Amino acid sequence: MITLGSKRKELEHIYQLLYKHFGRRHWWPADTAFEVIVGAILTQNTAWKNVEKAINNLKTANMLSPVKLYSQPISTIAELIKPSGFYNQKAKRLKLMITFLVERYNGNIEEMCKKNTVDLRNELLSIKGIGKETADSIILYACNKPIFVVDAYTYRIFSRHGLIDKQTDYEEIQEMFMNNLDHDPQLFNEYHALIVETAKHFCKTKPLCESCPLSELPRYID
Repeated sequence: MITLGSKRKELEHIYQLLYKHFGRRHWWPADTAFEVIVGAILTQNTAWKNVEKAINNLKTANMLSPVKLYSQPISTIAELIKPSGFYNQKAKRLKLMITFLVERYNGNIEEMCKKNTVDLRNELLSIKGIGKETADSIILYACNKPIFVVDAYTYRIFSRHGLIDKQTDYEEIQEMFMNNLDHDPQLFNEYHALIVETAKHFCKTKPLCESCPLSELPRYID
């Protein structure tokens, strides 16, 4: 169990080490808030390069809008997002998200984002196929609201450095960040992006600890 409020300096130090090494990540790469939402759903269980191909298909077909996709059958959406993998399943999830946007907010993402964070998160989690990480990604990256996104990379890096244990759940990890860092969406955005970069380049399944920007920290690797 995490002792909340005791890790601010550690978390800030890790952030500074990663930011010094990688610089600003300019994440999430998207032209619109709706593109962020689509990407958050499509990125489940696939590499980002595949998501980019699927989004480019939607752009080429002039379908990257909630109103336009709302009128399309799931089969058409599935064909357009095929490069993202698991496309039939993702097409159903995307259709449910679009239906939610159009029928509850008239397709207006700005209106959706006016909801307070707790209520919006609960609404998103009520959509079949939208889990905590996806909901929080939408809230942070599409709505620019301060909520920390936790993913498998977060578990990996912070358990290896002893800040969490393997039994720590999503909410506990999220609380660790949110109770110890300023509630700044840009900070949460940058921190999560830096975690992703670190896991991709250094903290792999077989980690490259000696060259990692976090090499000075204690580590506990099985």
